Amino acid sequence: MSDGQGGVDDVRSSTPFSLQFLTLGHVTRDIQPDGSFTLGGTVTFAARAAYHLGLAAGVVTCAAPDVLEELASVLAGVMLYTRPTVATTTFRNTYTHGFRTQYLHARADTLATTDVPVAWRDAPVVLLGPLAQEITPTLVALFRRRSGAIIAATPQGWLRRWDADGRVWPTLWANAEQIMPLLDVLILSYDDLLPFVNGKRLEADALLHVWSTRVPLLVATDGRHGATLFQRGSTRHFPAYFVEEVDPTGAGDVFAAAFLVALYRDGDAPHAVAFANCVASFAIEHKGVQGIPTLAMVEARLKGA
Repeated sequence: MSDGQGGVDDVRSSTPFSLQFLTLGHVTRDIQPDGSFTLGGTVTFAARAAYHLGLAAGVVTCAAPDVLEELASVLAGVMLYTRPTVATTTFRNTYTHGFRTQYLHARADTLATTDVPVAWRDAPVVLLGPLAQEITPTLVALFRRRSGAIIAATPQGWLRRWDADGRVWPTLWANAEQIMPLLDVLILSYDDLLPFVNGKRLEADALLHVWSTRVPLLVATDGRHGATLFQRGSTRHFPAYFVEEVDPTGAGDVFAAAFLVALYRDGDAPHAVAFANCVASFAIEHKGVQGIPTLAMVEARLKGA
């Protein structure tokens, strides 16, 4: 097992603090319009965000060796526990009149329980970020719900299937009944749900209300419309920041990480949503991971809000 930085044991021994934020899922190669690739995936954006916001972050993933080498560079300072595989999960998105068509050109292996270091299974914040059905209920069950810990998921990868040509289609969350009771927090986008309800927002709201009865906290993001917190049967909306959007890619993953960082620090869910909205506003102002802010930048923008 390699961490891309000289061995997992080496990274741990050189790190003066315990892992605080662990995220799991596939790192991806995202094909750009010009044929080039960028590094993506929930784990990439979330780990970098948590690290920039001051938590000791770690990633569990698998991909081809060249991608793992690049990941170690992009996530300098983040602890990595990786398994080399033949393929890297690779997506291509095309947009027509604002609608996205997505293709899965390659997929890395499903993550196994043995991919997760035993010492990392008690991380106080865990974010499960599947992109292509790579996280199983058995893997989720490794992480025990307990006082002082936050087990969270962004379920977009459980809401996807793909055909023989690789075209990605929405699919019902097959293991929702098994997984949701294992979670403290569920974070998703309205865009994840609208395909299931023919684009009808009221029906999406109804589904969110049902899901919110099965997890202690649910947050639904809605791009420039902000985010809604579902907590103990009540809802509260938080507006987004108005900034110039350059690249929305990964903004939802950055939001999720920021929400969990704030929730871990003070346990105040409404404040965590407001904080995450602010962090995500920076993320969309630049391409890729370059817009992820430091804690000082976020605090300055919050003061000026």
